Amino acid sequence: MSAACRAPQRLNRTRSRSRRRAVLATAGAAVAALVLSACGSGGTSGGSGNTNFITGKDGIATVEKGERADAPDLSGTTVDGKKLDVADYKGKVVVINVWGSWCPPCRAEAPNFVKVAKETASKGVQFVGINTRDTSTGPARAFEQQYGVTYPSLYDPTGKLMLRFKKGTLNPQAIPSTLIIDRDGKIAARTLQALTEDKLREMLDPVVAEK
Repeated sequence: MSAACRAPQRLNRTRSRSRRRAVLATAGAAVAALVLSACGSGGTSGGSGNTNFITGKDGIATVEKGERADAPDLSGTTVDGKKLDVADYKGKVVVINVWGSWCPPCRAEAPNFVKVAKETASKGVQFVGINTRDTSTGPARAFEQQYGVTYPSLYDPTGKLMLRFKKGTLNPQAIPSTLIIDRDGKIAARTLQALTEDKLREMLDPVVAEK
């Protein structure tokens, strides 16, 4: 093969190597950006929509007392067919737990919520569930009976109550989720994960201790 024929091949190979290097550099930059984003999540504002959440490394997000947003209207019918309006609990610390009977992490954390609810009732704490994605109340009632849940749960099969929260407060895909509402009816803390008893107390106790 003549030198004139070999020259274009060498040029093509050089261009191919250059393109591969460019692709690898772009991919490396994308990976670095993701790593930096993940590493920066602790101690920074969580979610979007100016919710003022500060997320710790434990996955619990809190809001300074003067920067908290009002909880939305959370009223409707419970899984037992009774009427409930969370606003009636103003003056108490309210723990809102979003759950479904179909959800394994919800089953795992249920005993923790039952225990803490009983032990903090005398401190002015009220637990309220929001049951979601159960197509009927039967499975939800069976769940409550199995785990000894005595506090009420609003029945929200299509997630309409969750959508009442300000953008960035809750993720409808993150079940279970838990919110703490302070005595003034404002959202003080949030987590989008299942909670152990210790983590639940860690999230709740500072709000209970507020004056």
